[in-house]
Amino acid sequence: MIRRLKYHEIDFVKYSQCLDNSEQRKYSATKEFLNITAPNQWEILVYNDYEAVMPVPFVRKYGVKIVHNPKLCQQLGVFSAKDDVKVNEQFLDYLENYYLVRVYPFNDGNELHTKLRMKKNFLIYPEAYDKVYARYSPKRKRKLRLDEEVLNHSEIRTVSYNEMKLFIECNMLGLSKENDLAGFMKIYETSYHLKYLRFLAFYYHDKMINAIAVYSDCNMVALLGTFSDKEYVKLSGASVLIDQIIKETIETHIFDFEGGDIPNIEEFFRGFRPELKPYGIIEYSKKDLFKKLGSLLLKGRLF
Repeated sequence: MIRRLKYHEIDFVKYSQCLDNSEQRKYSATKEFLNITAPNQWEILVYNDYEAVMPVPFVRKYGVKIVHNPKLCQQLGVFSAKDDVKVNEQFLDYLENYYLVRVYPFNDGNELHTKLRMKKNFLIYPEAYDKVYARYSPKRKRKLRLDEEVLNHSEIRTVSYNEMKLFIECNMLGLSKENDLAGFMKIYETSYHLKYLRFLAFYYHDKMINAIAVYSDCNMVALLGTFSDKEYVKLSGASVLIDQIIKETIETHIFDFEGGDIPNIEEFFRGFRPELKPYGIIEYSKKDLFKKLGSLLLKGRLF
């Protein structure tokens, strides 16, 4: 049986145990990460006595609760000791019939009979760094061989949020609204102060020209941001930084590239020879939401 629990009703000890023992374990479903990315705006669906759980983040528009994936949260879905397609379908059915869903992602470990739109993601699993590096594409290896002048006048530094803030604001691409940037920056700042997020920067002639943000938890290291000064893109600082993080962590942690649907980004990630791990996503237009709202209200099902 599936139950819906509001945030204050969740037994977080049982919830965390379910996540920790799950076949689909992801940092993005933890209480800590969701409290950062969707503070006070998420609840869960529970199967029996926490045999399986499904976190459900939401936003409120005109007093109506709408399921929507938070910024920087790529995958959620069902978490259980063993993935069960029948249980997954029950969760999906419950979500579709009792919520207004704008965007909701399952995870790469969830099998479903229902056909969902698939999105790409790439992972590198724990292994000796030498073996991981040996699989890099010839092009990526060339990019990592810096010429002597760059090598002599560059360095990698771990930097603070305050040192990174302006660089991110000036070099974050793809944002449609000013408040989007504020939302991202709040997540970066909070994650950094809670010691989940690390910033690594590539300096050339004492100037920051590339930086990455990586989130670490649940034996995963996730790439939550890549920022580059366009004037220095040919110096391959982003490749150097990602390779450095992989070198430091890959023996014990999964490296999660957190994306790959944009063609040039996919090409860049594939140079590290990761494994493609697609995941399903539910997505409805605003027009579809208005249609469904009336139906749910008539049935008395809208939470």
